[in-house]
Amino acid sequence: MSNNAAPATGFTHEKVETNNFLMIVLILLVVAVGGLVEIVPLFFQKSTTQAVDGVKPYTALQLAGRDIYLREGCYNCHSQMIRPFRAETLRYGHYSVAGESVYDHPFQWGSKRTGPDLARVGGKYSDEWHRIHLNNPRDLVPESNMPAYSWLEGTPADDQTIGAHMKALRSVGVPYTDEQIARAGAEVKGKSEMDALVAYLQSLGLALSK
Repeated sequence: MSNNAAPATGFTHEKVETNNFLMIVLILLVVAVGGLVEIVPLFFQKSTTQAVDGVKPYTALQLAGRDIYLREGCYNCHSQMIRPFRAETLRYGHYSVAGESVYDHPFQWGSKRTGPDLARVGGKYSDEWHRIHLNNPRDLVPESNMPAYSWLEGTPADDQTIGAHMKALRSVGVPYTDEQIARAGAEVKGKSEMDALVAYLQSLGLALSK
């Protein structure tokens, strides 16, 4: 009887480790399955798909301000996610929950802390405070390294496309009515980009702060 065993067939460590293409395919498969297992259940949890009490879709002016917030890259320094740690909640208030951001596309969560978290900034300061701060941050916070956004005061907010923006958001689940969309342009017309941005900032975090 021969002592030479027949060669093994099928997957072996050696076969996987020496075949780059096979290794890549298996890695992608494992990552895909793991991602689906973590992400898919979130679509069926009420805490991540339903708005918390008090959260409403942005008004036309607030939505225009959010567009300016994104355009100017404010999210590069300011997050809107208070983490559930004692130091965070003592400084900023209640930690962020998914139900606050169900109408945000994309949401502005993040852990970067170049500037203060803005998740609870709504109602914390007056409109005039925000205007002064945006015109020249160092007038209120001498150590601030935030750039000034003084041109926003003299730049009209875009009232031409805001209705189409709201209609697009409705297609992904934001419950805007036909009436809200129809009067969106009129609500924004005559307002400056400063007005819009301040309106957006003043809307942040009001539901849980109450």
